[in-house]
Amino acid sequence: MTAGRTLATGVGSHPGEDQRWFDEAVKVVLGELGEEPGLPYLPEVPGRGATATMTGRGLAVLDGLDADLQPAGWRLTGSSGSPGLDHRRARSRLAQDLDGLEEQAQAALTSPGGAFKVQVAGPWTLAATVERPRGDKVLADHGARRELAQALAEGVRSHVADVRCRLPSVDRLVVQVDEPALAAVVSGSVPTASGFGRHRTVDLPEASQGLEWVLGAIAEAGAEPWVHACAPGTPWGLVRGAGARGLSVDVEVLAAADHDVLAEALEAGESVALGVLPGAGGALPGDSHVTERVLRWLDMLGLDPAELPGLVVAPACGLAGADASYARAALALVRTSAANVRAG
Repeated sequence: MTAGRTLATGVGSHPGEDQRWFDEAVKVVLGELGEEPGLPYLPEVPGRGATATMTGRGLAVLDGLDADLQPAGWRLTGSSGSPGLDHRRARSRLAQDLDGLEEQAQAALTSPGGAFKVQVAGPWTLAATVERPRGDKVLADHGARRELAQALAEGVRSHVADVRCRLPSVDRLVVQVDEPALAAVVSGSVPTASGFGRHRTVDLPEASQGLEWVLGAIAEAGAEPWVHACAPGTPWGLVRGAGARGLSVDVEVLAAADHDVLAEALEAGESVALGVLPGAGGALPGDSHVTERVLRWLDMLGLDPAELPGLVVAPACGLAGADASYARAALALVRTSAANVRAG
C-alpha cells in the first residue's frame, strides 16, 4: 500500500430485517467504498435473525464443531458432523450472502489489485456467548475454549479461500476478527448462566494464544488479520502481540496506553481503523469536523498522515442500530474524510 493513502471503511453490520436489506447493504457498501479511498466489506444484517448475528456468522465458519439454537441462545453439540437445523441455516445464509456479494462485485470490483474486508466473530467473543453441550458458556471450560478457538482457526482458512475464489480481482483481503467481549473476558466480568456470578478471568497468555491460532490461520491463508473491539479496557498490546496487523478501535474509549500501541502499529506500517463516528444517533457532523478530529489525534501522537500507509477512517461500531439513510451517509462521510486526510 502506498504511503499516506488513508482509507475509509465500515465495521460490518447494517440495519434491516430480510434478504432485501442485505442486498441493498451490499449495493451501498460497493457504491460508497468500491473505489479509493474506500475499503469495501461484506455487510452483516443481524436483524434477519439468530443465523445472521455475529455469533451465528461465527458458528457458520467453524470447522469440526456443530451447534444448535436453544431458547437461551446458541449451544455447541459436539463434533458429530451432524449440525442442527439452525446451524445448517447459518451456514446456508452465509453462503447465500457470499453469492449475493459475488454477483454484485462482478460489476463493481473490476480493477485488479483491489482490497476487500470480511468479518468473523473472534474466539473469545464466541466463548462468551455460546453454551457448552451441558450448559453454561464455553468460557467456563478450558478444554472447550481451546477446542472452539482451534475449530474457528481451521474454519477461517476455508472461508478465506472461498472469498478469494469469489473475488478474483481482490489482491488484499482483510479478515476482521470481532472481539467485543475480549475486555470482559480478561477482566472476569462475563456473567454466568445464573446471572448471579461472573466467570473467572482468562489469564493473558491463554487469551493471547486463542487469538494467535485464529490470526495466524488468517495470515497463513494469505489474508491480513485485523481485530475490532469498541469496548473500553481492550488489551490492544496483547492483540497486536497475538498477530493482529490491523487494529479497529473506538477513539472515544481509548486509554493513554492504548494510544501508544496504536502509534507503534502505524509507525510499523500496520493498519489502524480509527472509529470517529457513532454507529447510530442524531445528525452526522460535517466532513471538515471529522477530518480535523483525525488530524488532531495524529498530531497528538506526533505522526504525519502523509507518512502512514495504514490509517483508516471508520465509524466506531457497526451500523445495525441506525436507519438506512444514516448508514449510507456515514459511509459517504468517512470516504470524504479519508480523501481530505489524503489531501492534507
